[in-house]
Amino acid sequence: MRGVDIFQEALFTTIQLESFVPKDHPLRPIKAMLDEAMKELNWLFSSIYAETGRESIPPERLIRAQLLQVLYSIRSERQLVEQINYNLLYRWFVGLTIDDTVWNHSVFSINRDRLLEHNVVGELFEEVVALARKRDLLSDEHFSVDGTLIQAWAPQKSYRRKDDDQPPSGGGRNREANFHGEKRSNATHESKTDGDARMARKGPGKEARLSYMGHTVMENRHGLIVKAAASEATGTAERDIALDLLTTLPGRKKRTVGADKNYDTADFVKRCRGLKVTPHVARNDNRPGGSAIDGRTSRHDGYHVSQRNRKRVEEPFGWGKTVGLIRQVKCRGLEKVNSVFMMTMIGWNLTRMRTLQG
Repeated sequence: MRGVDIFQEALFTTIQLESFVPKDHPLRPIKAMLDEAMKELNWLFSSIYAETGRESIPPERLIRAQLLQVLYSIRSERQLVEQINYNLLYRWFVGLTIDDTVWNHSVFSINRDRLLEHNVVGELFEEVVALARKRDLLSDEHFSVDGTLIQAWAPQKSYRRKDDDQPPSGGGRNREANFHGEKRSNATHESKTDGDARMARKGPGKEARLSYMGHTVMENRHGLIVKAAASEATGTAERDIALDLLTTLPGRKKRTVGADKNYDTADFVKRCRGLKVTPHVARNDNRPGGSAIDGRTSRHDGYHVSQRNRKRVEEPFGWGKTVGLIRQVKCRGLEKVNSVFMMTMIGWNLTRMRTLQG
């Protein structure tokens, strides 16, 4: 017998949102780990909100929503709020019921900026790493470092001389700008729409783009990120930020750090050894003066193991640029870019931990 196509909702329903999410859905363990990490931040959440006044969006829901944006490649906060409104899986993950009203996207952005002011994402990253350490998923002796370019949300036409306050001539919104033959450098030019972005290129012969840099320290056992930061894209940022991050590693054990040829400089090698970190840096024998790594280091089997494992440090960058939000960030300013980068690395760690624990 043919069914009748009549849409008529029941006056009451007893179906719970939880029942729509399969028991083996991959978001379930991620949500459990995220909630466990956020419990350790109750002191921080309490300190940044007043005890009286109008209730804000709970910070836990803001964080879950931001993580959803990373995990499902949602390009904007406007689209994120729209999809939470009609996607039952997203509602369940964020912590909303079917009847709850979803926030306006501008309200979401205002509340998110409060978390940004108090470095909540940075503290959450540390708690996720502590959770991985608690579950014995981290190595405390062998690490790898690397950096990657993050394309800025700024057009090439905005890159003009620092003393040039006049916009390009011509009509329309997309005005003409001819910079061919002009010598441009970060010393004399800047972006008029994103002052923290710097012109950088991936290598010789590659096009230069307005960019930031993302830096990570990966532990070699399971490929989890234990330290992360974004910075301005300068020629020495990879080495400088790597040293800063290595300095903050807990414990006093002797360590090794694998890295590519860009880190093969006398200063980086010397400063690593000053931190009691053995630099297992890829030898760049073609550089002027030869490699800073001699046979006393490169002859050992551990050096070659580090060189094999350090290539895995590229995996979080690849994941972050295809699944996450760091191929080209849709925000401006180093502080916001750093928050997006850190949240992307949190997403990588939680996804990786879920896989490791079956």
